[in-house]
Amino acid sequence: MSRFRAPSVSIALMLAGLAPLLAGCDDAATATTATDSIVVPEVGIVTVEQQPRAIVRELPGRIAPTRVSDVRPRVSGIVVKRLFRQGSEVKAGDPLYQIDPRPFEVEVLSAKAALAKAEAVHERAVQQARRISMLFKERATPEVENEKAIAAEREAAADVEARKAELARANLNLDYATVRAPIDGIVGAAQVTEGALIVQNDTSLVTIQQLDPVYADFTQSVTELARLRRAFESGDLERIAPDAIKVHLVLDDGTLYRAAGKLLFSEAKVDANTGQVTLRGEFANPKRELLPGMYVRVRLEQGIDSDSVAVPPQAVQRNVAGGSEVYVIREDNRAVAQPIRTGPVQDGLTLITEGLKAGDKVVVDGFQKFAAGDKVAPQAWKAISSAENISSQSATR
Repeated sequence: MSRFRAPSVSIALMLAGLAPLLAGCDDAATATTATDSIVVPEVGIVTVEQQPRAIVRELPGRIAPTRVSDVRPRVSGIVVKRLFRQGSEVKAGDPLYQIDPRPFEVEVLSAKAALAKAEAVHERAVQQARRISMLFKERATPEVENEKAIAAEREAAADVEARKAELARANLNLDYATVRAPIDGIVGAAQVTEGALIVQNDTSLVTIQQLDPVYADFTQSVTELARLRRAFESGDLERIAPDAIKVHLVLDDGTLYRAAGKLLFSEAKVDANTGQVTLRGEFANPKRELLPGMYVRVRLEQGIDSDSVAVPPQAVQRNVAGGSEVYVIREDNRAVAQPIRTGPVQDGLTLITEGLKAGDKVVVDGFQKFAAGDKVAPQAWKAISSAENISSQSATR
């Protein structure tokens, strides 16, 4: 029996000796597999380009009518009729109120009678002066009588002119008894009703506002204007010709008003309380979409940056100090943080004023896949619209 135990013991000893070697092979295979499983993450990048861009400022503003008329009566009297529909559009000269015309008609008749009397007196004075003149030439009357006749004729002529003026005034007051719209526009709420006694130049009857076109009054800080002026002087920005400046409105709901406007003026003084300068633009308003007092934001082109740099907003990150930075891909494909200084967002891109140059490769997405200094696999980034994003999410579901 002992002859057969010896081989079994030998085999067991050999297997025990090979065990460490087999374990070492397994560890090497595992290490190789772990090394092979490290994959360089792909990130989306954009290559920075320099190109001319208009520098656009978005400023707060309010809509104001181009013309406003507070209609008041030019004569006193009793209102007998209102001739307009509240909230309707009127043209200059359209009747608004009718004041009782009878007192003014009586004044016209009285003025006509006074004029007729004055003309009769003047005619008699002319004839008298003619007779006295003939007698004076024949030495039949003294010179003083001739002078009196001439003076009487002139007084009568002056009285005729005075009566004509009174008649004209009476006709004017009769015409003023019909209160008319002084401007084109939208008429507001009636302030008086039939039967009301209104006082000349005192009682407010109604307000008319001209709403096509309209003004947009907006403000900009004097600090921004000074910075803009320095940029023009240094050559960093190019000026836009005044007649080429584009002004657009952004309504309260975020939509862009379809018609562009024109810049009218910029005030030459600064509000001492706010440090703001007021600017005014003019906009066509054929459908009366813009109403006085409406809050808007005004987009104003104020200069041209001939070599501007811009990146998608999602490329801009915040560091621990609160500053802005982007990740730039170096030649060895490692992503490094680059501090930058940002400008406004225009046309879906963030303007970069400092920190980037043409040719820099900036990471746009895939930030969760790497840390600063890691090696990455850069891929050209393509913007995905909201509609495409929604459809892709639906397909995934």
